[in-house]
Amino acid sequence: MFGRLTGLQDSLLADFWRMQEEMDDLLGGGLPFSGGIRSLPQGSFPAINVVQMPDSIQVYLFAPGLDPKKLAISIEQNLLSISGERQVPIDKKATYYRQERFGGAFNRSISLGDDVDPDRVDATYRDGIVHITLNRRESAKPRQIQIR
Repeated sequence: MFGRLTGLQDSLLADFWRMQEEMDDLLGGGLPFSGGIRSLPQGSFPAINVVQMPDSIQVYLFAPGLDPKKLAISIEQNLLSISGERQVPIDKKATYYRQERFGGAFNRSISLGDDVDPDRVDATYRDGIVHITLNRRESAKPRQIQIR
């Protein structure tokens, strides 16, 4: 008796799980981290690390496969903006059951402190990583004060 009820419950749960996955695929995902523990929220491409150092802020933009010449990096009113586009080839004859590689235009913005010197910014690209160094103003750097 309970075996049939348990089987029915399992079947219903499996149907609901399948329906949730189909809705996520149709609507572009549900929860921000629905893809797994290492997933990024939708719209978080490319991944970015921001590191604060005593004399600078280091930004690492993980952009494998992007042409660095097609990236636009600007700083205005303490806001660092990075934009570009990633082309992902799609085979029109193929049926995709899941497509996780992001393609299209992107724009990432990082709010910076008032102590960043917009005239002293450097960007390099190596092995798929854009490294942006934003130096601090000399007046904002920590300094040692001598007691007389």
